Amino acid sequence: MTRGKDKEFKFFVNDVEYEVAQQFITGAQIKAIAKVDMSFELFLEEPGHDKPDKQIKDTDSIDLGSPGVEKFYTVPVATYGGLL
Repeated sequence: MTRGKDKEFKFFVNDVEYEVAQQFITGAQIKAIAKVDMSFELFLEEPGHDKPDKQIKDTDSIDLGSPGVEKFYTVPVATYGGLL
């Protein structure tokens, strides 16, 4: 019996496409793969305008096997009232 190519799961971070072999991945793994500063916040884009985008914590597990391709974006952590 011949084994075919393992399934690849695609996702985007800041409009750059990535592929991984594992179906489940954490927020921290997504940041590491995309070489994003680990202090940045990660968000999953929700389709449509009626749902807010979902913030993904470093420990949150994402199922990349869901229908469609997940699109993430990052933002620096906001600093309020910081010293200059």
